[in-house]
Amino acid sequence: MRASLSELLSTGRILLTDGATGTNYFAGGLMSGDPPELWTVDRPDAVMDLHRRFVEAGSDIILTNTFGCNRQRLKLHNAQDRTYELARKAAELACQVVDSVDRPVVVAGSVGPTGELFEPLGLLTHDDAVASFTEQIRGLKDGGADVAWIETMSSPEEVHAAATAAIAVGLPYVATCSFDTAGRTMMGLMPGNFAEVLAVETVPPVAMGANCGVGAPDILVSILEMEGCPHPLVTKGNCGVPHFEGTEIVYSGTPELMARYATTAIDAGAQIVGGCCGTTPTHIAAMREAIDGHTRGERPTVETIVGLVGALVNSAPSATVERRSRRTRD
Repeated sequence: MRASLSELLSTGRILLTDGATGTNYFAGGLMSGDPPELWTVDRPDAVMDLHRRFVEAGSDIILTNTFGCNRQRLKLHNAQDRTYELARKAAELACQVVDSVDRPVVVAGSVGPTGELFEPLGLLTHDDAVASFTEQIRGLKDGGADVAWIETMSSPEEVHAAATAAIAVGLPYVATCSFDTAGRTMMGLMPGNFAEVLAVETVPPVAMGANCGVGAPDILVSILEMEGCPHPLVTKGNCGVPHFEGTEIVYSGTPELMARYATTAIDAGAQIVGGCCGTTPTHIAAMREAIDGHTRGERPTVETIVGLVGALVNSAPSATVERRSRRTRD
């Protein structure tokens, strides 16, 4: 049963997203360097199977297989003219899965970065970025997606371009950044300033927050930094920290760790919680159980987060979080 993200948020429930796409496809045979987006047409049963496993694990929101489905990224695989086709088909596959279950589930159209730098650091212009995102988001909307899920962004300019495209197409949007560089994005945006970036949009986001990054503890600190923002908060953190075991990349997070991450995220103020890289349906099932049994408690300090979820990977948190942590302790 398809649902609207805005309607589910209005219930006040804590919503659970799905987990990883790419890292789960690797486990299913995707080769390094191959674009996951082509599985939408080459292996649609595998794409639908992962969606179905996340729904069965308890996800309220599933993201389409379109993270890199923009002209700039697809050009690396000579598929730049297939953006609309692949985006629409990916949304249709997700909708087929959701239509087959008897509870409300949101189909969110994943919109990742182009991988290019904006002028003057690079060659990407605002107009070119908006055109690229518009093509992708139009496909997602025509395929049945309820919301554009703008994720893993680093640049305020790219967030603005993607939001502009979603607004032009008429699709509600969520925006999340990856604060993976000493507590800020690669382009220097700090979590506490993200709401200001979105304040210029003619239509506000349905929700905002953080995803990916360098592990569960660090993303929770990013959520603490967003205290007081005017939109529901999203946290979709990686399943621990990646490391090599032989030639394979393995994420350190256990289902128990991700369950503690989920309940700590709720206490930190998040209304939408999920997993990013390395997060499997098994992790999501543990998070579902933990969320359903949890009542929002006292806002955690940085020390609480470290004690429950593990040590920070990034450098020390900003002075803003430290001041807020001391105030909470006082």
